[in-house]
Amino acid sequence: MQSSSPAEVHAEDDPYILDVREPQELAQARIDGAHHIPLGELVERLGEVPRDRTVYVMCHVGGRSAQAAVYLEQHGVDAVNLEGGILAWYRDGLPVVLGEG
Repeated sequence: MQSSSPAEVHAEDDPYILDVREPQELAQARIDGAHHIPLGELVERLGEVPRDRTVYVMCHVGGRSAQAAVYLEQHGVDAVNLEGGILAWYRDGLPVVLGEG
């Protein structure tokens, strides 16, 4: 499984970020423009994940996204785990939308 730091992902030109956290977690903090499929729905929604570009998978701290990245790789997706999840992204001072708005 490949992984990248938040800074590396943020430096990409228009990265496709897949957030596998639960809706209540998104309500607290999210990355603007990220796509959302909760980990528990990934199997049934696999067709929504692009196969023509790299998909950076994130969660809160990196555990669920690592599981999702392995699953996606097994199904032909170029998936990369975002190390440390949104927590590391926030700690690195990268842009995060806080709250529901």
